[in-house]
Amino acid sequence: MSGPSGKRGGPAHPRLRLDKWLWQARFFRSRSQSCDVISEGFVRVNGQRMTKPGHGVAEGDVLTFAQAGRIRLIRVSALGQRRGPPGEALALYADLDPQSDAGWDGPTPLE
Repeated sequence: MSGPSGKRGGPAHPRLRLDKWLWQARFFRSRSQSCDVISEGFVRVNGQRMTKPGHGVAEGDVLTFAQAGRIRLIRVSALGQRRGPPGEALALYADLDPQSDAGWDGPTPLE
């Protein structure tokens, strides 16, 4: 049976705009910066290139994007409610390529 929107499916999983999540997780200094990177096609969600900043991400999604001269491979662990301090931002994701941090002196997420 279809719901009010005419679409079939189970219960919806909570989602958050991709640009907002990248900003809350402190990968970019502003939402407009994250929007620009997404719009230019430099972000992949679960292997699919995204060009719409409003694309929804959910827990478990894997994001791939370039940052500070390296490729980041991130799994979304939580959606978050706000852009909090860096320690709170680290709880929003799991870095799937932690060995790339060896010898890296720059920041992991932007502050």
